[in-house]
Amino acid sequence: MATTTPRQTSPLTAFPLLAIPVLVYNILAFISLIGGDPNSAYNGLTQPWFTIPMPSAGTQWIISVGDVIILVGLFMLFFELLKSTSSDQVAIVNHSFSMVLFIVCLVEFLLLRPFGTSVFFLLTMMTLLDVLAGFIVTIITARRDFGVG
Repeated sequence: MATTTPRQTSPLTAFPLLAIPVLVYNILAFISLIGGDPNSAYNGLTQPWFTIPMPSAGTQWIISVGDVIILVGLFMLFFELLKSTSSDQVAIVNHSFSMVLFIVCLVEFLLLRPFGTSVFFLLTMMTLLDVLAGFIVTIITARRDFGVG
């Protein structure tokens, strides 16, 4: 008779990974507020950080801080989607934290000037997709587990 031991879960699995790029953006935005220029958050995100020469003649790929934040957000979204496939209690807590993160992002986007950028809008949409995917996957998994439908 085989016995299975309960899987140990870390409290860190409940932490929404998308909070990392959102936190980085918040730090940059609030640092820019200290400067006094209301457009400095936008300017700081769009200024070229580095360039990469492309194979086509004379073409440079210009990468800004905002581009890197979005790239990190996409990687975090991928891992969040992988985490959402589990249906244990930690996943439910993760979905709740993701919902709170989405609400915070939405309020910041709508009400605070440094957050009214395309970069932060895309981060906000990533948090929304994380919330939707998490709840949809959980519902589908629960229906399958209980044989409903």
